[in-house]
Amino acid sequence: MVHAIVDDLPVGTALDAACGTGRHAAHLAELGHQVIGVDASPDMLAIAADKVPGATFHRASLTSMPLPDRSVDLAVCALALCHVPDLVPVFAEFARVLRPGGHLVISDPHLLLSYLRPTLPRTPGPDERPTTFTEYHRQLSDYLAAALPVGFQVRHCAEPHIRAKSSATAGVPTVVPGSATPALGWELLDWVPEAVTAVMDVPSIVIWHFQLADTVS
Repeated sequence: MVHAIVDDLPVGTALDAACGTGRHAAHLAELGHQVIGVDASPDMLAIAADKVPGATFHRASLTSMPLPDRSVDLAVCALALCHVPDLVPVFAEFARVLRPGGHLVISDPHLLLSYLRPTLPRTPGPDERPTTFTEYHRQLSDYLAAALPVGFQVRHCAEPHIRAKSSATAGVPTVVPGSATPALGWELLDWVPEAVTAVMDVPSIVIWHFQLADTVS
């Protein structure tokens, strides 16, 4: 769904914010964009740099990206804002680096998913680092409250249902590596697939397409 949006946008300078290993950066580069990736993890950035050799990558947070004002035409942020404690400074930073009329495409876990898959206790691994990140579950109005005051306009919002399929659970571990805490009861999904499909037939992700106003104060 993210590809369906960005594929129709003009080619220019594209930012993959919280780029991870460069999944979206690679797609943006294939479209012809000049790609910039930002992430806090040096290990992920190293993988992304190998995957997208023509891109520029920076280690930085989403609230302080080393980019000039109004230097980006498109920003993509996938499944990352759920780990940010405050959306307001992140959207302000997106508004700073985007050119007027620039586009921002976001994907994030849906609030309803948190009712079926509550955030579990975070148990440090052998190296004392957390095995999973803290996750913040937000209402749709929380995104609007952060985006609209800094000049973003909503172009599209989708809440797709991604139904559970037993084939998707094959090989998924039931314990987080380095932790004795069970992750999710993935093995239960194969027992009564009809029940799982019924329960999980809720919006599991939210896709936002914002555009920065042409005139930004």
